[in-house]
This record gives sequence, C-alpha cells and structure tokens, in this order.
Amino acid sequence: MMKKLGLCVSTALLAVFCLFLSGCHGSKQRGNFTIPEEFDTTKKYEISFWAKNDTNKTQTDIYKKAIQDFQKLYPNITVNLRLYTDYGRIYNDVITNLQTNTTPNVCITYPDHIATYLTGQDVVVTLDDLFEDKRYGLGGKELRFDGPTKEEIVPQFLSECSIDGHYYAVPYMRSTEACYINKTYVEALGYTLPETLTWDFIWEVSDAATEKNADGTYKVNGQKVMLPFIYKSTDNMMIQMLRQKGAGYSSPTGEIDLFHDTTTGLLETIAGHVKKGAFSTFKISSYPANFLNAGQCIFAIDSTAGATWMGTNAPLSDISKDALVEFETVVYPVPQFDPQNPQMISQGPSACIFNKEDSGEVLASWLFLQYLLSNDVQIPYAKTEGYVPVTLKAQNSDEYRDYLSRCGEDNSTYYDIKIKASKLLLANLQNTFVTPVFNGSASLRDAAGQLIENVTKSVRRKEEIDDAYIEKLYRDVAALYRLDQIHVSEETPTELGKLPVASGVFLTALAAAWLLIFAYVVVDFSKKMHAKKKKH
Repeated sequence: MMKKLGLCVSTALLAVFCLFLSGCHGSKQRGNFTIPEEFDTTKKYEISFWAKNDTNKTQTDIYKKAIQDFQKLYPNITVNLRLYTDYGRIYNDVITNLQTNTTPNVCITYPDHIATYLTGQDVVVTLDDLFEDKRYGLGGKELRFDGPTKEEIVPQFLSECSIDGHYYAVPYMRSTEACYINKTYVEALGYTLPETLTWDFIWEVSDAATEKNADGTYKVNGQKVMLPFIYKSTDNMMIQMLRQKGAGYSSPTGEIDLFHDTTTGLLETIAGHVKKGAFSTFKISSYPANFLNAGQCIFAIDSTAGATWMGTNAPLSDISKDALVEFETVVYPVPQFDPQNPQMISQGPSACIFNKEDSGEVLASWLFLQYLLSNDVQIPYAKTEGYVPVTLKAQNSDEYRDYLSRCGEDNSTYYDIKIKASKLLLANLQNTFVTPVFNGSASLRDAAGQLIENVTKSVRRKEEIDDAYIEKLYRDVAALYRLDQIHVSEETPTELGKLPVASGVFLTALAAAWLLIFAYVVVDFSKKMHAKKKKH
C-alpha cells in the first residue's frame, strides 16, 4: 500500500507542478521566435512597413530614403511602405488584419495599441532576446550600419515600450506637450509671463481676455472671435492634471482610478471657465494653431511635434496670409499646479514587429526596425517637426547639436518655434512621465479626455454641472469605453490578500491532489476491511 501511495503522491504532485508551470508561463510565450544562427542573405525577403507621416512630404521623403539606403545595405530585403494620416487608422487596420493573419511586418504605433494587439496569441514579437543578441541585437557586430546600443536609447523613452515586464517595441520619436503663447496679447492685457506657467495664471489671463467692447468685439484683439485657451488633446490635459495633483488615474496592472473627487474638482473648474468663454477644445472648435495664428487665441496647447504650425511665420500654417496676425510667440511647458515639481507627459510613436512563420522574415523586419533608430533616420526626421531623437547617440551627435544651435536662421529647417519646442523637451526629460500600458489603456486614455469634452459641450448648451450631472457623466463614460471590462493583469496582486491567477491555479490543484490522495487511502482501507470480513 505504501508503495502505491507514494506513487500516487508523486504523480499528483508532478501534475500539480506541470499545472503551476503552465499557469505561470503560458501567457509569456506569445510573440517569441527563435533567432536564426545566421541571417540568410541569399534568400529574398519582402516586408511591409506601416507608418504615419502627418501629411508632411518631408517626412515621407525621409521614409523613402531610409528604405532605399537600407536596401542598399541588404539587397535581399524589399521594404514596402504604406502611409497613413493618423495612428487611429493604423490601429484599426492592424486589428482587422489580425483576424486574417495579414498584419504588417513593421508598424509605427503606440504602446497602448500594442497592448491590445497582444490579446492575440503569437502576434507581436517579444524583443528582449533580440535586444541582447550579440550578432543582430542592438549594436550587434553583424549589423551593416551603425545602430545604437540599448544603453544609447533614452531610458525614459524605452520604459514606455515595456508591457508586463517585456519589451514589445522600441521608441521611434518622442515629443511632449507645449503651450504656445501670444506674448503680445498677454502683455496687452497687463500681465507678465512668469518663469513657470501655472494653471492659476493661465485661467486668470484667459478670463480677462473675454472682455468685450460695446460693439461686441473683444478688447484684446478687436475681432468678433476670441477663444483665449484651446487644448488639442484633452486626454493629455486630464492625465497631466491628475499627475500634477498626485491623484489616481490607473495602476500599472490596469485598475481604473479615474472617477474620484479630484477629477470632479478639475471638471468643475474647467466648467466655470467654459461658462465665461475662456476655454475650448480642438474637437469642439478646431486646431489651436489656426486660432493662435489668426490672433483669436492666447494659449494654444499642442504637441511639440506640432510646432511647425504655430506662430506668425509658421512654415505649415493652415490659414490664409490675410488672416495672419503679427505677434510674438513664446513656447512654455504645460501649466503646472506645483512649479517646484513640474510634471509633463512623454508621448510619441513607437515601432513594433509582428510575428511570422519564417524566422528569417522576422529577423529582416528587426534589422529594418533597428535601422530606423540610426542617426541617418533619427536626425533628419527630428528636424521636420518638434520631435527629439530617441537615442543619446543622435542627441549628442555634432550634426544634431549644430541643428539646435542654428535656431531662427530661417522659417523652415531652422524655424525658431520648432527648435525651441525640441529644446523644451530635451531640458525636461527628467520631468516627463508615461502612463501605464495594458490591454484597455487606450480606452482609459480616451475616457479621460471624454470627461472634459462632455463637460465643455454641456456648459455651452447651458446645462447645469452639478453632482447629479457628474455622477451620470461617470456612468456614461465608463459604459461608453467599457472600462468595467478592462482585465487587470495577473502579474501582480491587485488587492491585499488577492493572489495572482497562477498562484490560485497552483493552490487549487494542490488541494485537489491531496483530496485524491485522501480518497485513495479511504478506498484502499475500505477494500482491506472488506477482505478481512470475507475471511471470517
């Protein structure tokens, strides 16, 4: 009996151990592939590259040149470029193509989107091993170009590409938000810009700018239109406000912490200024740059990547020349609640590669992805707008430093507002932050902005913003973006006493194993007793 019992215990525990391993590691195998011993340069590979160019022809030309230069280095790799006008379309097309296994090889996208792609098995390649590979990894000896090492990628930018402890992307370009200010109008209103822009200052000046003449025109500009403060991305507005307040937004594992008293207070403040006509948003009114350049806006908050649209001499200004107003433009970081502890969001596109059956095709994709991080691509692209290169290698190069030093030489390549926006981010790298990335983080981001959009619209419609309104707003936005369906990661316990799923599987299986053992002992004992009775 003891031998049988021992065998039973061993078998049960082995089964439990296998269950534990599968519970712990099953989800981590997605996107992995075996790195070939050698890249076969005699085999032809054709890879697709999806990117966004923001209708900027210069950026398109940079992509095309990068592909041509890369194909000269690797004649056996053909790269097919597909351009999009916004990241949302890339995201939607990737999701659609996941169903038919026709995803691109290389894709410019956002980590929030990648977290959603990862819900599919073996979709996005995990880059951890590729980073470290001495032959073809970052700075690898077999590369035919001078690519950066992992240590040469700005750590703050690279951290955003980590999901559940694994890298699924590399940063491509980075920006932050900036406040583009009509200094001429600020001073005309009797104010002097402070060293650090604060929310109190921006609200006070914006309210003052709503004063009108007897004929209905605004005093500050003499026009019939004045929207003193316009914010392009209200999701970033809410996220940064909460961060600056030290208030909740979400946990790293995906717990939602958006609907609370601090959020309510911020929405009520915004509503008060909307009521005075001091604030609006891009979705409601249109591009901040158009109003700024026409002298109809004083504070325009947009990405540093949008700097080429801002100011009287902006090279990409969208309004007619007769509508332009002469004014002095200055560039500030976003307003702060605590000037001694500035907080500003880090944003910008990253790039990932999708898994394919042919490991050589994946490696070809990885080589091209790395080439996008070389100085030959990073520096020219950064010169197109207020982006900054994502590598220290490029940032510290003589070419890039020369570019920054020539601020204001012309109104195209060296447009002063564009270069000042880049310098703003470079000077504040230590003050930037990224939001947690998980499956559903993109929906949470949209929900944060929707709160401000809805309140702004409601005030303009003369609706009352009271407790009942806020309560209903929270319910409606949570339902619209299905925030109750966001899955909290099993990697970390989310509540005191709550175990990760893998641990729960292990303990449940262990209990089941001991129950089987106990049942075996009872049955075996019952059989022996029955045999004894027969003998007597």
